[in-house]
Amino acid sequence: MGILLFGTTFWFTYGIPGGVEELAKDFIKDKIEEETKDKINSLTFAAQDTILGQLAQKMMKGHEDEIATLKTKLQDKANEKTAAIIAEMRDLSCECREKYAQHIKRKMEFKVTHLQVANETLLEFMKTKYMEVVKKLTLDLRIFTGINLAVFSLLLIVSFFKPRAKTHLFLPGVLLVISTVICSYFYLFEQNWFFTIIYNDYMGFGFLGYVVVLFVIFCDIIFNSARVTTEVLNVFFEIIGSAFSVVSC
Repeated sequence: MGILLFGTTFWFTYGIPGGVEELAKDFIKDKIEEETKDKINSLTFAAQDTILGQLAQKMMKGHEDEIATLKTKLQDKANEKTAAIIAEMRDLSCECREKYAQHIKRKMEFKVTHLQVANETLLEFMKTKYMEVVKKLTLDLRIFTGINLAVFSLLLIVSFFKPRAKTHLFLPGVLLVISTVICSYFYLFEQNWFFTIIYNDYMGFGFLGYVVVLFVIFCDIIFNSARVTTEVLNVFFEIIGSAFSVVSC
């Protein structure tokens, strides 16, 4: 079941164009709005690196309210355009996708000049950010599902090559089932949370530690006759008051 679940999801990221974008559309929209808001808040006036630009910057220090109003207008304009931009970028036949995918490498930046120019540049930024989020999310999802697919496959392979270790495989099997149930819950009922966890966080220390623990258990079962795993299971059975015990394989 684990292989079927993560194998199907892994194939889905390749086999259905635009599938990840459809499932994660709310997350992508929220991420673009968040990135756009951060970008607007960090905007500065053009040509600060020149003498004239530095002089203009000093002259504007007394106009913080006007600057704040300008940024608010920019934010309102951006929010109005978000849905239209997402609809445009989700058209898989649109040449704009490749154009803005290339912009990712150049990390498009902009500075305020006046409202109209800033607004036009901001829309370019949002389109580039859309492709960046989609590409990063798709890659992270492939890595996450690929790792889980590999671990479940290893569990199945070990169960065939080490038939006497089926009881010992109970430990990594339960850990895998628990993680799968948690992921499935977030995916079905808290989808934005699921994509938030996956996006840029799939290799957090928690998940990395989890994979290492599973790998160590498999190595113990395969190369060490499950001696360590046997001790762990026997301690667990003793704690819960069970007379059941296992021996090394």
